[in-house]
Amino acid sequence: MSSIEQLSDQIPDFAKDVRLNLTSLVADETLSPQRKYGLLLASAIATRNAALIAAMESAASAVMTSVAIAAAKAAASLMAMNNVYYRFAHLVSNPEYKTMPPRLRMNVIGNPGVEKSDFELWSLAVSAINGCVPASMPMRRH
Repeated sequence: MSSIEQLSDQIPDFAKDVRLNLTSLVADETLSPQRKYGLLLASAIATRNAALIAAMESAASAVMTSVAIAAAKAAASLMAMNNVYYRFAHLVSNPEYKTMPPRLRMNVIGNPGVEKSDFELWSLAVSAINGCVPASMPMRRH
């Protein structure tokens, strides 16, 4: 039994739709294995759930190179940093902060070790999980 199947078996009945969606996603062959499992791994890291991360990393290691796994992890790490900074910059009331350069190091973008489209997809998924709002959409304040 795979780590994802074990994880799926732990999802309670009230979240049956989540379990079914996970199973469908893993079975879907629309994406290449690297693209799909990198997406699953980067997304799992964004959730900060240790069991989910372990299951997805185990599954990813069966179909991805160590370089690709590192790239998925880098996408999650980079987007976590960016999402925090840009959300802060968007919400802060002092206009001076909006004009300051972020000075965030993002060297991995230049050479992530995988196709840039894979890296961008993984980054986009992490940003969505982190609640990143595109600059063109105003954030609601509560």
